[in-house]
Amino acid sequence: MDENKFLHEIEIRTGLGREQAFQVAITILQELHDRLAPKEAEDLAAQLPGNLKARWHAFDLRDRDVRRTHKEDFVRHIADVTEMNESQAGRALMAGFKALQLLLNSPTGREAEAWDVYSQLPKDLKEVWSAAATMPAPKARKATDSTGR
Repeated sequence: MDENKFLHEIEIRTGLGREQAFQVAITILQELHDRLAPKEAEDLAAQLPGNLKARWHAFDLRDRDVRRTHKEDFVRHIADVTEMNESQAGRALMAGFKALQLLLNSPTGREAEAWDVYSQLPKDLKEVWSAAATMPAPKARKATDSTGR
C-alpha cells in the first residue's frame, strides 16, 4: 500500500480532508513509534511507504525509552495536534489503526508484523486495535448526475 492509499483509508473512514488525515496519520505514527520497543519500531518502519517511513525515522532518538502511552493520552494527543474533539480523535485513532493493519496486510490485526505491534500495546489500546480490525469497509458513495441527484 502506498502513502496515498494509506491516507485515503483514513479520509474515507473519518470524513476528513487530506491535510487533516495526514496530520492524524503522522500523529498516530509518532505516538505508536514512541510506544514500541526500538527493534519493533524498526521492523514496522520497514513496512511503511516512502514519506511515511521518512517521517517515522524522524522520531528516532538514540537510546530512547519506550513511553507507556495509554488510550486516553493517545487520543488527547491526536485531538491537540489536529484540533478536533476527543470523540473525533478516538474515531481517527481507530481509522488510523485500520489503515495501518491494511498496510501490514493483516485482516484481523494479529498477523505477522501487526501481531508484533498489537503485542506491545496496553490493554486499552489493544481493544482499539482489535475494534479497528472489525471495521467494515466504507460504503461507496452514490454517483450523482449533473443535477446533483
